[in-house]
Amino acid sequence: MKKRLLTILLFSISLYSFSQDDLLDVLDTETPQIEKEDIVTSTFKGTRILNGHSIENRKEKELEFVISHRFGRVNLGFDELFGLDQSNIRFALEYGLNDNLTIGFGRSSFDKVYDSFLKYSWLKQKNGNKSFPFAVSLFGSLAVKTIKDYDPDNKRSFAESLTYVGQVLVARKVSQSFSYQITPTYIHRNTVKIDADPHDIFAIGFGSRIKLSKRVSLNSEYYYAFDESKSINARNSLAFGVDIETGGHVFQLILSNAITMIEKSFIAETTGNFFGGDIHLGFNISRTF
Repeated sequence: MKKRLLTILLFSISLYSFSQDDLLDVLDTETPQIEKEDIVTSTFKGTRILNGHSIENRKEKELEFVISHRFGRVNLGFDELFGLDQSNIRFALEYGLNDNLTIGFGRSSFDKVYDSFLKYSWLKQKNGNKSFPFAVSLFGSLAVKTIKDYDPDNKRSFAESLTYVGQVLVARKVSQSFSYQITPTYIHRNTVKIDADPHDIFAIGFGSRIKLSKRVSLNSEYYYAFDESKSINARNSLAFGVDIETGGHVFQLILSNAITMIEKSFIAETTGNFFGGDIHLGFNISRTF
């Protein structure tokens, strides 16, 4: 009798198990699968490639203090200590309104320029079922030149001192070791020095990052301007540098033919010939709170 009861019990458990498996199989086929997405992060180490912005944003409620410094040209020789006697500096604060939107304010000693910007992360690079090959951010800035370099009888108005910049930042992290970015750029200047200088300048930027170790990467950046200012014999901006991450901040050591550090200046107003020795040693350092 006990053997029969045991046999019946085992048979019932087996039958229940098979029935449950069949039911789960049916549910799996009838229930749509949730598509997984894997957002790619850390395309670049910081918010700057070198002179220009990267697609990276501050996290929500993060405040970043940025100090950027460029010395004079190294080909000035020993009398100017290879450019170290001269300098241009910019202080800035950048704040993450949310994970996708950053606002920033800065002041440069060059031309005593005040600037502000907004940067919005529009599309994310993704792997997985919902893959997307690129990350896209939108950038817009406003800068006002306050240096009194005009004739007292011909004072600039506030509106005449303004310059606007719009950019689309398109980047891809190809691997853990290599990322690149392409940056179409539009600049509008309300005032120019001479009539031959364009009010509107179109340019395209190219940037890259090669990761050398967990905390160190080699970066490069080049901006080609389709229009140029004749009054200053403007040249295209070129920069090479190293990113070093040290805990709560990123330190960038830079060599560039541009002495300025905001888009309206280093894209449209660079005059140095990098391969002619007009190289500015500089650095960016940021601290996040």
